[in-house]
Amino acid sequence: MANPSYKAGKHFLQIPGPSNVPDRILRAMDYPTIDHRGPHFAEIGKKCLEGMKTIFKTDSHVIIYPASGTGAWEAALVNLLSAGDLVLMVETGHFATLWNIMATKLGIKTEFLSTDWRRGVDAGAVEERLRADTKGEIKAVCVVHNETSTGSTSRIDDVRAAMDAAGHNGLLMVDTISSLASMDYRHDEWGVDVTVSGSQKGLMLPPGLSFNALSERAIEESKTGGMPRSYWDWQDQIEPNKAGAFPFTPATNLLYGLSEAIDMLHEEGLDNVFARHDRHAEATRRAVQAWGLEVLCQEPRNFSSVLTAVMLPDGHNADAFRATVLDNFDMSLGNGLAKLSGKVFRIGHLGDFNDLMLAGTLSGVEMGLKLAGVPHQTGGAAAAMSYLAETSS
Repeated sequence: MANPSYKAGKHFLQIPGPSNVPDRILRAMDYPTIDHRGPHFAEIGKKCLEGMKTIFKTDSHVIIYPASGTGAWEAALVNLLSAGDLVLMVETGHFATLWNIMATKLGIKTEFLSTDWRRGVDAGAVEERLRADTKGEIKAVCVVHNETSTGSTSRIDDVRAAMDAAGHNGLLMVDTISSLASMDYRHDEWGVDVTVSGSQKGLMLPPGLSFNALSERAIEESKTGGMPRSYWDWQDQIEPNKAGAFPFTPATNLLYGLSEAIDMLHEEGLDNVFARHDRHAEATRRAVQAWGLEVLCQEPRNFSSVLTAVMLPDGHNADAFRATVLDNFDMSLGNGLAKLSGKVFRIGHLGDFNDLMLAGTLSGVEMGLKLAGVPHQTGGAAAAMSYLAETSS
């Protein structure tokens, strides 16, 4: 029978972001656009700017741009660094690599510590390199908290401890594009100078908003440092933000959604949100183990709670497997990126997500493995469901 043009039921979007946008946020965005210079919008602007401080866990300033996370990367770099400055980065995966490429395009010199893409940042290696920097040439350390391409998380508290142990005065910049509002993150406590993030992952929004959470040191240094800039200049934002305003036309309806997302996260409780993500990640890893497949991340302390990257056996193409799942079960899984292309598929379990959604996702994966002829053992979905039932509150 030919495939019908209409497929009944809900599409399962199980990529590691953009994540599913809940109806409550869609309804919040489905509202007439208002005067972004008027008093009602100022209330929304203030709520979003102050509310994002609670998500980043900072008492300092958060900048909101109408941009993708890539824009937030660039803003972090150009406000604090100049062409010719040396930056230490760590090659934890595809997105760390892209940030490094951006820095070099801006004329920043980068030193890229390599990894095998199967673990997070080695804080010991960072400390060793910083200790060797006796002249203080390294101006900043840039790391990705949760590497979306690999399912490996880096311990930012360990990176800060390494910098302190080395007695190094460099700035600490962290990408939380796929981890913010899904995993515990503490901008102030961990001594981060700039935290970068985006709207389309744990914040449960469509793409289109990006964020820079700033330390007081970063704000002060940006007044006299950095590159020539206009749109990305923090200083142009800070004063109007105090009144809930922006120096450009903001993404009005996305901010309606952000306001609702902040409410939803606090209604559930951030600690409960993080625990939910941890639990779903563990259930997913149990399924992978029961299938006899291998999780890409090899270090348990680096396991991501946002996604799980799964390796397929040699001779089996992950993109062909993903196509089988999409065609038969209307479910999208994440593809392997760069040197992982065709070797892994990625299961997103983040955002507005519950036990039954995970059970459906893993059942679709297991059926897809059978249809695609991928060698595996049965019972992965059952193992995950058993764990979910045992740990249900």
